[in-house]
Amino acid sequence: MNKDKRTLIRPEGLPESASWPVVTPIMPSVVYASETPDALDDQYEGRTAGYTYAREGHPNADLLARRIDTMEDAKGGIVLGSGMAAVTAVMLGLLKAGDHVVGGDQLYGRSLRLMGQDLPRMGVATTLADPTDAQAIAAAIRPETRMILVELVSNPTLRVADMAGIAAVARDKGVLLVVDNTFTTPRAFKPFAHGADIVIHSVTKLLAGHSDVTLGYAVARDPQLQKAIYDFAVTTGMTPSPFDCWLAERGLATFDLRFDRAEATAVTLADHLAGLPGVRRVLYPMRSDHPDAARAQAILGNRGCNMVSFELEGGRAAANAFARAAEGISFAPTLGDVGTTLSHPASSSHRALTPEGRAALGIGEGFFRVSVGLEEPVALCAQFTQAVSAARGA
Repeated sequence: MNKDKRTLIRPEGLPESASWPVVTPIMPSVVYASETPDALDDQYEGRTAGYTYAREGHPNADLLARRIDTMEDAKGGIVLGSGMAAVTAVMLGLLKAGDHVVGGDQLYGRSLRLMGQDLPRMGVATTLADPTDAQAIAAAIRPETRMILVELVSNPTLRVADMAGIAAVARDKGVLLVVDNTFTTPRAFKPFAHGADIVIHSVTKLLAGHSDVTLGYAVARDPQLQKAIYDFAVTTGMTPSPFDCWLAERGLATFDLRFDRAEATAVTLADHLAGLPGVRRVLYPMRSDHPDAARAQAILGNRGCNMVSFELEGGRAAANAFARAAEGISFAPTLGDVGTTLSHPASSSHRALTPEGRAALGIGEGFFRVSVGLEEPVALCAQFTQAVSAARGA
């Protein structure tokens, strides 16, 4: 019998080395070999640790999850294929037909679609309520309510949820509180310290930070809830790419520096926009004219984050002229990149709402959301001045 392993397509083992890589290797293997059926049983039954099939977990995803766990003061979180995969895994992993969910009425557009269309057709009832008013959330609770989903800072109008009040409602009613922490990140806010049961992130955004990754993250305080979320994600194939996980882990190495720089520039830009003719209003949590300024200060301290929203006079014509004139600033439905990006919710994230529905949320045709990046503040403000001037001319 020929025992020469050089004839095998996939010989066992890796080259031996007395040293080790400084940077995490990319490990794209889909399958992992076990020594025996008994050894595989030991893995599945928790007596030993290891990998079997990448849909059930792989090293790059676990390394990234541990990094975010540390940031959130959490344990056992999982990385998924997108931020909406994280939202979906939490909801469909924990809810059943007959349950009811209360959501903030200014959630991300696709979260609103999930609440308004997909969950109801699966037998899960939903209600939207104002997250800045804990009494409105409490009034929406029913006997069958299982979950509350909010963003601390809403997308795109940057309203600040009454987190203390909502957490008290959730505790009193025995309802799970889920917080999407994408905008604020653990740098500004740690939901578990404020009563959350489950934390969600779109890692695609500020955590990864370079617009080259699509990932999500979800972690529950209760290990049993976490297992239910994990099982649903594995069953439905919400597998993250090892390469994306590797890129995101690399992005986390500079996260604090990126966040602080972008946040400081956002303060400058918000104040600058507020003084420009043709700008109807500016929304930034640390500004004294923000409708939730006192709450933002109490919850976030001096952390206003990197998002600024504003509304131009002149509606859609002004919006088109502004986007054309904003040279070097990408008009793209994303946030958290190293470069500043512009989003127009009426034509992107909230386009599925009626004009009346958008108006009720304060989103008009001249409304923009800005994800501030790492540009020099003076140069960025100059570019916005030029673009606002062009919008006025329209």
